[in-house]
Amino acid sequence: MLIIFSDILTPLPAFGVPFDIEEVRGPVIQSPIRSEEGLKALHHIDLEKLQFVGDSLKILRKEVGEHAAVLGFVGAPWTIATYIVEGGTTRTYTTIKSMCHTAPHAIADYIIYQVESGAHCIQIFDSWGGQLPPHMWEQWSEPYIREIVSLVRTKCPETPIVLYINGNGGFLERMKGTGVDVIGLDWTVDMADGRKRLGNDISVQGNVDPACLFSPLPALTDEIQRVVKCAGSRGHILNLGHGVLVGTPEEAVAHFFEVGKSMKYDNSSQNHVFEESKLVV
Repeated sequence: MLIIFSDILTPLPAFGVPFDIEEVRGPVIQSPIRSEEGLKALHHIDLEKLQFVGDSLKILRKEVGEHAAVLGFVGAPWTIATYIVEGGTTRTYTTIKSMCHTAPHAIADYIIYQVESGAHCIQIFDSWGGQLPPHMWEQWSEPYIREIVSLVRTKCPETPIVLYINGNGGFLERMKGTGVDVIGLDWTVDMADGRKRLGNDISVQGNVDPACLFSPLPALTDEIQRVVKCAGSRGHILNLGHGVLVGTPEEAVAHFFEVGKSMKYDNSSQNHVFEESKLVV
C-alpha cells in the first residue's frame, strides 16, 4: 500500500479557510471562525483548487499499476473544525468545546475526488475525536462521519474506508457504528482486546507503538509479530498505532516493512499461528 502525503488541512482553502504552516507551531489559521457570522465565509468545496492532489494521485496510480494499493486520506469534520475554530494545534480545545454547534463540511466530495483520481482506499482521520467525551463524540462527530460514509457509498461502493481516532480506547464500538470497513486502533489499545470488542465482522488496522521503532531490531520484530498474532487470521492491516515519530531511524522503518512482508498465516491451523519471520536481524 502506498500513501501520497496530503495534510488533512489541505482542502481548507478550497472551502474558504486559508492557513499557513509555521516551522515550530505547525498549522496556523490567522482568522479562526468563532461565530455564526464567521461561518458565512465558508463555501462548498472548490475541487479545482485541489487539482494538484488529483494530478498526483493519477501519476502515482499510473506508476504503481496493480502492484500496490494507493491510499487517500481526509480529516474528519470534528478534527477539521477544531483547527478552524482554535486557529491551529491546541491542547485544551476550550473554544470549540464552548461552541453550541458545528457544521458538516464537504469531505465526501473530496473523498470521491480522490477515488476518481486513483485512490483505492480512503482513511478518515478524526485525530482529535478522542478529546471529546464519548457522548459528545456521538453528537458532534459520529453523525457527520456516518453521513460522509453514506455519501461515498453511493458513488464509490467498492472503496474501503478506514476510520482512525487518536485515543480511541473508549470509542471502538461507537466507531463500528459509522459503517466504515476498517477500524484503526491506536497504540494504547491492546490489539487482542480491540479485536474481541469489535468482533470478526470488521477489519482492524494497527497498532504497533511508534516508539518501538527506536528499539533494537529484534525487539521490534517481536512486537510486530505479537500484534499480528493478536489481530487474528484475517482482516488486519499491519500499521503503527499513530504516525512515525520525529527522529525515528530510517532503518527501523525499513525493517518494519520487511518483517511485515515476510510474515504469512498458516490458514490450516485452528489457532491461526503465523509462520515465523525468516528475516535475519
